[in-house]
Amino acid sequence: MELRALALAAFTLADPSQKVAAVRALAAEAGALACDAAAVFKAPAAPGRPDRPLLIHPRAVPKRSPHTVAGHAALMHSIAHIEFNAINLALDAAWRFAGLPDAYYRDWVRVAGEEALHFSLLQDHLHNLGFGYGDFEAHDGLWTMCVATEDDVLARMALVPRTLEARGLDATPLIQAKLRNLPYQHAREAVLILDRILADEVGHVAIGNHWFHHLCHERSVQPEAYYREAALLHKAPTLKPPFNISARRAAGFSEAELAALPV
Repeated sequence: MELRALALAAFTLADPSQKVAAVRALAAEAGALACDAAAVFKAPAAPGRPDRPLLIHPRAVPKRSPHTVAGHAALMHSIAHIEFNAINLALDAAWRFAGLPDAYYRDWVRVAGEEALHFSLLQDHLHNLGFGYGDFEAHDGLWTMCVATEDDVLARMALVPRTLEARGLDATPLIQAKLRNLPYQHAREAVLILDRILADEVGHVAIGNHWFHHLCHERSVQPEAYYREAALLHKAPTLKPPFNISARRAAGFSEAELAALPV
């Protein structure tokens, strides 16, 4: 079997348990699989995903207090939804774009495997609270940017790992701070799960940074200038403080980029 074809097969799976199992198996075997960088695949209309959660406009997603069990579950469900989308984002990066080094494809399959682990941890946490993935409404913001960049791998690297996923580096410590103020065991357990997710996500953003700069060099484009143009063209979300500077630095953002962040 071939790595990218298996990534596409996992991408099309709708059942979360089946997708997680397939992705984790693929990530474990990736080093031994052949990789056909030249293959061009027919793109599915959409990634495989379950009928629930109901996807609504981001501003319509209800806000709930994390001080209740249901509110805490809703918060963790929103993160689980991000991680489920992140599985599909990483798989899409692996199967969609042809002509890249083998290491690129193996990197994104490894990322997909780690995102699948994150989703599993959050799904187990939700089950312990009496809920499951799909029990709350969600939105499709992450996938919208994936569609916008489906024709250009450089734009994808610029605006998904380096923008959307990097926002998670900034947001996670703020969520953890709120959870630490709650006198519940499930809140403490959630903080530990987010510790693991944050550590892995630094690596995922670093992979995006690596391939972004690799492709900029190949195309002889200036990274900072290209990023500004791509963000404007594809209507990337505006970056807002506070920023997790140490995590962004560890993920490979340059000092010039860090200095240019809004205050």
